[in-house]
Amino acid sequence: GGGGRMQRERRDLNKYPFSFAGKNVVHQLSVSLEDMYNGAMRKLALQKNVICDKCEGRGGKKGAVECCPNCRGTGMQIRIHQIGPGMVQQIQSVCMECQGHGERISPKDRCKSCTGRKIVREKKILEVHIDKGMKDGQKITFHGEGDQEPGLEPGDIIIVLDQKDHSVFTRRDEDLLMSMDIQLVEALCGFQKPVTTLDNRTIIITSHPGQVVQHGAIKCVLNEGMPIYRRPYEKGRLIIEFRVNFPESGFLSSDKLSLLEKLLPTRQEIEETDEMEQVDLVDFD
Repeated sequence: GGGGRMQRERRDLNKYPFSFAGKNVVHQLSVSLEDMYNGAMRKLALQKNVICDKCEGRGGKKGAVECCPNCRGTGMQIRIHQIGPGMVQQIQSVCMECQGHGERISPKDRCKSCTGRKIVREKKILEVHIDKGMKDGQKITFHGEGDQEPGLEPGDIIIVLDQKDHSVFTRRDEDLLMSMDIQLVEALCGFQKPVTTLDNRTIIITSHPGQVVQHGAIKCVLNEGMPIYRRPYEKGRLIIEFRVNFPESGFLSSDKLSLLEKLLPTRQEIEETDEMEQVDLVDFD
């Protein structure tokens, strides 16, 4: 089972003195704003190198590994190149005989499972727990779950959260931002507007009669923003920018316009003089 394999992996790893750490592996995980609001668990399938179980990471039979005679175990070759009279240049390169490992195994003695590579590829399923309030770009680290290699301590697998765009809300730290269209009558006389939250509740945004909402006004609802990371019962604000939709030209007859004008605050009148010139407004393309 999985537990037995993990114990076997630990035994295999314990045979090697760890002096260096292997490389970390970074994966991006695309998550929705709903996942970050409610919390979620996502399974991520990936391939990783593990020490070969058949040969216990030796690459072949016991005693089959020998020091590479070509590089004398260094893994590097040094060639002397003459570049002029009495002038030479040392060129260092990876030993082609042992591919830089400093040792070799004859083909007949190589492990059939890993073909002498000492490691095999294995599928790994990681359970990634996304906590409420986590942010775009936040990292989740699985320590020691990176690629295994004899003589190296396994690196980490690092999951970087990549938040997908949302059709309604934009996130800014712990706040959620949205825009809301209202009609002129609603801006002047009050309104009730339903909003579906990220946890699928419906809240009613209410402006009472007499509360004028101007075009471009920004208002907020407390405690309806994002949960705060590791304090999930506290939330930021829901910030709403209002866009007032005005009616089209000619929506009222002249007599009703006169009646409407009597109901609205008075407009500013000017005293025209002969020096003034009257101009008309036209639509701007």
